[in-house]
Amino acid sequence: MPNSIIKTVDIAAPVEKVWDALIDHEKFGSWFRVALDQPFAIDQSSTGHMTYPGYEEYRWEARIVAIEPMTRFAYEWPATGGDKALMESGVPVPEWTLVEFVLKPTETGTHLTVTESGFDAVPEPRRTNVMRSNDGGWAEQVQNIKTYVED
Repeated sequence: MPNSIIKTVDIAAPVEKVWDALIDHEKFGSWFRVALDQPFAIDQSSTGHMTYPGYEEYRWEARIVAIEPMTRFAYEWPATGGDKALMESGVPVPEWTLVEFVLKPTETGTHLTVTESGFDAVPEPRRTNVMRSNDGGWAEQVQNIKTYVED
């Protein structure tokens, strides 16, 4: 079974514009559909709440791992997979996955790769459910950032 989800998208915009949409917490929130409480900072927690329809009452929590200008942005977050029952339980999820955004300039703009890894730490049957949910979520999110940046 794979341990990661990888999504790629080509965006017709320069790396600087895509980077700004990733690293500016308000712009990130616009396309990701989350209201964040503070700017991103390495080794700091990122908190807020989801604004995605149907998930507005749920908290956002992440730990910022890397901010490598114009190249890589990474954070860890709880492996809930959007499971409402798990999120409502109030029980902390012990397993966290790593999300990495890697940017590469192309002739027509930016090639963005999003990788979420670390699912091997999540016990079954939750692992399969989290991976299925997050796979669909990342397919949507790479299109969200593409639309946001290209508009």
